[in-house]
Amino acid sequence: MSTYGSTRINSCSHHAETMRSPSTVPVEDLSSALFSACRPRCRATSSVEGLQMASTFHHQSVQLAEVLELLMPVPAGVVVDCTLGGGGHAQALLEARADLSIVGLDRDQVALAAATNRLARFGSRAVVIRSTFDQLANIVREGMDGQRPWPLAADGKPQPVVGVLFDLGVSSPQLDEADRGFSYRLDAPLDMRMDQSQGQTARELLDVIDLDALTDLLRDNGEDRMARRIAKAILAARPILTTGELAETVAQAVPAAVRRRGHPAKRTFQALRIAVNGELDQLERALTDALDVLVPGGRCIVLSYHSGEDRLVKTAFAAARTGGCTCPPQLPCVCGAVPRVKKLHGGSIGATADEMAENPRAESVRLRAVEKLNV
Repeated sequence: MSTYGSTRINSCSHHAETMRSPSTVPVEDLSSALFSACRPRCRATSSVEGLQMASTFHHQSVQLAEVLELLMPVPAGVVVDCTLGGGGHAQALLEARADLSIVGLDRDQVALAAATNRLARFGSRAVVIRSTFDQLANIVREGMDGQRPWPLAADGKPQPVVGVLFDLGVSSPQLDEADRGFSYRLDAPLDMRMDQSQGQTARELLDVIDLDALTDLLRDNGEDRMARRIAKAILAARPILTTGELAETVAQAVPAAVRRRGHPAKRTFQALRIAVNGELDQLERALTDALDVLVPGGRCIVLSYHSGEDRLVKTAFAAARTGGCTCPPQLPCVCGAVPRVKKLHGGSIGATADEMAENPRAESVRLRAVEKLNV
């Protein structure tokens, strides 16, 4: 288990404005194949160890207008951005409402550096924490108990959580940096870790996995109908050391007709990234925690880019909306279930045509949102 750092962003005379631009490499489904110990009152700013310059992280936030609109009605308090990235959503929220604060979580050190610089001008209204989002419940509890930096209300008490935001997947800067190992278009060591300081790399995973497990991984996370065929080719080619070797192995494993429909390694890379970073397991836990930490009237918003993610979100929100009711849907509830949330729109919301034209990453996004009920 790693030790997570945290940074309170204090006011400074300047801040590095992170540019908003699309990826500098050909678009390859930018998120998924488819789709300190100081007290909150202390004034010192602690650095997040090993962070790189903000100028290396240029990313355009997806569905920014929709996220802002959904969070405008929430009470005053803290919005926890569980996937802070370069801080685009966070900055917009802080600018839109002076009574909102941000606690931003991310495990990517480059992203944290960018967000730290971008949000510095908001002072104590922004707290950046290096962490995976499955630590959400612990972070909120420690913040409310005064065990870690947390935005404070005018009376000096910790502000309540009124919003939780998830923008899932991998960002343009992560794809653009070849040494991260996320891109099948850039040859590099086969890594794929969001946090390169810990955990098993994709190369290490492929070195030890067996055929059945790899087939399941590719089928479940990559939704690939040729999962077993690709898995056999990968195991036969081991050891696979680079992204280029993996992309070529996958390409040679599938028929020419499949290759003509787009790079066949797209789904394989997605599946491995999800597995290496434990994304779906963490998301399931974090969604439950998000609904627990919200105050009544608070809202949870999830932007997903892969049908596996979206199904998980849909299921979690449906269970909270029905309270786990087991009664036949055509009959009134008699089982005593108590709904915890209400949905804010029918189904999911996709990006507009204008946004997709401006930002290709938005093409596969699906937004779902719920509001916490007073029960």
